[in-house]
Amino acid sequence: MLDVPPHLLDLSLDQLRTLAVVRIAGSAQRAAKALGREQSSVQKQLDNLNGTAVRLVGEALVLKQGRGKDYAFTPSGHEVVELAIEHLRGWSERVHHTRRRVGSTISVGTTEFTVQFLGTVWPGLRTEFESRGVQLRIEHVRTRDLWARLDAKHVDLVVGSLAVEHDQPVTLDYDFIEWHRERVALLTNLNTRELPDTPVSSETLRDLPLLVPSAGLLAQFLGRWYGPDYRGTLNVVADIDSLNYGLTLLDNELLHGCMLTTERVAHAAVTGTLPGTNLRNIPLAHDYTPDLQIVTGIFARPGERDRYAHDHPLNLLWTAFADATPTRPTPPR
Repeated sequence: MLDVPPHLLDLSLDQLRTLAVVRIAGSAQRAAKALGREQSSVQKQLDNLNGTAVRLVGEALVLKQGRGKDYAFTPSGHEVVELAIEHLRGWSERVHHTRRRVGSTISVGTTEFTVQFLGTVWPGLRTEFESRGVQLRIEHVRTRDLWARLDAKHVDLVVGSLAVEHDQPVTLDYDFIEWHRERVALLTNLNTRELPDTPVSSETLRDLPLLVPSAGLLAQFLGRWYGPDYRGTLNVVADIDSLNYGLTLLDNELLHGCMLTTERVAHAAVTGTLPGTNLRNIPLAHDYTPDLQIVTGIFARPGERDRYAHDHPLNLLWTAFADATPTRPTPPR
């Protein structure tokens, strides 16, 4: 290690991150926006990197191609940026691993509508965590990304939901505490002549004007009921990326139609907790195949908790969830 070239020691992790972001963003302007910096700061770091690279290997890393064009990466630039990305990921993973082992940080991923479950148990843990200097990090995660974030070890626990057949157990390869089960409901701003206050059958739903999520939990329901090409089967009048956006469209009558949601959200909308004072909550009939429920619970990587002491913050949080769950916990496998 004493023979490392001095110029190599001039490189910083921040410079390598900038190089990686420029590779992804393409230009110093877009990279600066992503990093929350001035473009001149990004340009200065690139100039310094180029200078160091010329001294070390005789070739710059990135080249300007003219106004409005993305940077061109030289062969050395391609090699260094790949090494930088690998290096930064390795550092990040090692830091997360160490903090998790020591128990100085616990990360919990929740969706917009499951964060309240974390709020139920946190008051009983706050004093213990604060006295030990444990940082609780809460990350907003979309349902579509829950398992990827957990598998990648970006979070230690997730509080989320999935579609499960009625009265069937959850069979994912995760430690799991079941918290809540509910059915899907339909919110609509159609009048009773257009859509009566009676349970909506699977055939009726085909013809109703629907606001449909592009991905996520409710898209799973539609995919299992009507097949992967459900957008071609159903009368989709709008694709929506968030529940609140769909609620606002319906509540302000910018679109006339219906939107699938959970029973709890539907109740909150029609009672004024969420946007929805002009909406009706209509149940679905029981002729949908398969008969699906939304199961909400707490998930952890299998067996990870067994590697830590019972008073490790991860186990304290897990135990708090298990003690507070309204339903009987499912023992970890």
